[in-house]
Amino acid sequence: MLKKLRWRFITVAMIAFSAVMAALLLIINIATYSSITHQQNETLQMLTKMETDKKVPFSPDGFPAPPSHRDFSPEFQYMLRFFAVYINDSNEVVKVNQDYIASISKEDAAGYASHVTNGSRTSGYYNNYRYLMTDTSKGKIIIFLNSERELQVLKSLLLSTLGIAICCLIAAFILIAVFSKKAIAPFLRNIETQKRFITDAGHELKTPLTAIATSADVLAMEYENNEWVQNIQHQSNRMSKLIAELITLSRLNEERPFPNITKFTLTEAVWEISEPFSSLAEANGKEYIPHIEDDLVFSGDKNAIQQMLSILLDNALKYSDENGKIRLDVYKKRKKMEIVIYNTCPINNIPDLDRIFDRFYRADQSRNQKDSYGIGLSIAQSIAQNHGGCIKAASNNSTSITFTVRI
Repeated sequence: MLKKLRWRFITVAMIAFSAVMAALLLIINIATYSSITHQQNETLQMLTKMETDKKVPFSPDGFPAPPSHRDFSPEFQYMLRFFAVYINDSNEVVKVNQDYIASISKEDAAGYASHVTNGSRTSGYYNNYRYLMTDTSKGKIIIFLNSERELQVLKSLLLSTLGIAICCLIAAFILIAVFSKKAIAPFLRNIETQKRFITDAGHELKTPLTAIATSADVLAMEYENNEWVQNIQHQSNRMSKLIAELITLSRLNEERPFPNITKFTLTEAVWEISEPFSSLAEANGKEYIPHIEDDLVFSGDKNAIQQMLSILLDNALKYSDENGKIRLDVYKKRKKMEIVIYNTCPINNIPDLDRIFDRFYRADQSRNQKDSYGIGLSIAQSIAQNHGGCIKAASNNSTSITFTVRI
């Protein structure tokens, strides 16, 4: 339990830290991308205006720097690499301005323009160029601005932040793993105190209960069929059963509840429980159908597995409807053993499946009248979990309930 609790703490802490790191990563990269794209768009708008106003090439004193570039030096205008493509209303290239670009031919420029006009967007990135398409009185003008440096900056920023985030996650995992024991220590002390209290109280109560039961047995021999003596015997038996279940549940919460794991034939172990139950079900007017796969071998605690099976079958017998049907299926599926117990159940007796494995949970007053404290299914769940498995309950149209154990 200590190991599971510790890893659960580490997992939750790492998920929270990873979420924060992912949020920071997204914010930084999206904010940088938005800022650079905004600068590029403003530059493209300025270039479009100067291109349409026939002010390109620039004059040294006639370069109106965009608002986002006010802090740049006058040398900024000489760093721009762009070309303009003029298109008529028939989407035919009329003119290409290559005064500020050397690596793009007219054929390349026409190809770039064809790609943009065939799309539905008027701005975006294409082959390391940021483009802006603007309608004019004579057609369209498309400005392609070389954005290779800006895109490289974005790529480098993404890789750098990813690397930093991964390093931070590794460092956080190491620190959380180192300090996790101290973090969960108070909780573990509370659990140990609770388990010790249950165990000690159970052992202390056993002695007076044994004395009461023995005295009641003596009285029963002297006062035969006395309802008060019978009531004492019944209640002392119930208390003994409750104490035994509490001690069992406490033991199952220990770090190693099953120190002696052995390999045994699961098929035979299930039949040992199933055969006596078949007679019991028949005596109660219930139909019982077992399907147990042959030659199943399992490594675990045989007594615990049989106890879990007895709890589930007893639960099916108690809460199935009159003349109801109970089915047991045991088979191997994907390297795991599956135990499925199905029973028909009255509609008003379907429990809350989200709480059915809670300790002391009983669905309604009809359950309260039975000799049950609502601990059995908690024990079954703990046995399944301590064998590296799980147990689930499901209801089909509120007329039946199915328990599925995977171990």
